[in-house]
Amino acid sequence: MTDLNNLSASLSAQFRGLNGRHPGQWPIAPRILSGVGVFLLVLLVGWYFYWSDQQDELAAGEQKEVQLKEQYKSKIQQAINLEELQKQKLQVADYVATLEKQLPSKAEMDALLSDINQAGLGRGLQFELFKPGQVVVKNYYAELPINIKVTGNYHDVGSFASDIANLPRIVTLNNMNLVTGKDGVLSLDAIAKTFRYLDKDEVAEQRKTADSAKQKGQK
Repeated sequence: MTDLNNLSASLSAQFRGLNGRHPGQWPIAPRILSGVGVFLLVLLVGWYFYWSDQQDELAAGEQKEVQLKEQYKSKIQQAINLEELQKQKLQVADYVATLEKQLPSKAEMDALLSDINQAGLGRGLQFELFKPGQVVVKNYYAELPINIKVTGNYHDVGSFASDIANLPRIVTLNNMNLVTGKDGVLSLDAIAKTFRYLDKDEVAEQRKTADSAKQKGQK
C-alpha cells in the first residue's frame, strides 16, 4: 500500500507545474500521456476525413460486385436457354401475327360495322340505336366504340351476343344493361368495341409522339 501511495504521489508530482514549460521538458508520464492523446486524435481525424469515405467506397464496391455476379449468372442462364428462348420468340411472333389477322384495316371497318348490324338483324332484333363513336388511337391499335340499343326476345338477344363473339374480327360487348319491358321484350343497351391495326401514317405519328415525349423527359 505504501508503494502504491508513493507511486501515486510521484505521478501526481510529475503533472504539477507544467504550465509555462516546454513539452520537451515535461516529465516522462505527461509526455507519454500527451503522445497517446495526440495519437488517438490523429486516428480520429483520419477516420473522419479519410477512412470513413474509404469504407463507404468499399461497401459500394462490394454491392456492385454482387450485382455484377447476378447479372453474369443471368447472362449465363440466358445463353444456356438460348435455343428455347428463340423457339418461344417464334411462337410469340406467330401468336401476334394471328391476332393481327383478327384486326381489320381502316378500309375494312365499314364492312365490320355492317357485319355487326347484320348480326342483330339476322336474329330478328330491332335496332333503336347504332352510333359509332370517336376512334381512340392506342400505342399499337385503334379502338372504335359503338353505342347500340337493340330490342327482342331473350333467346334472340342471347344469340346476338354469341354471334358478336364469334365474328372473325375482334368485337366485344361492354357496359351491357338489360331491361325487360312490360310486354316481356328485352332491351339491351351496350357499347360494342371493335379494334383495327394502325396504318403507316398513324404508326409514324405514334412514333413521333413517343420520341417527342422521350426527349421532353430527358430535359
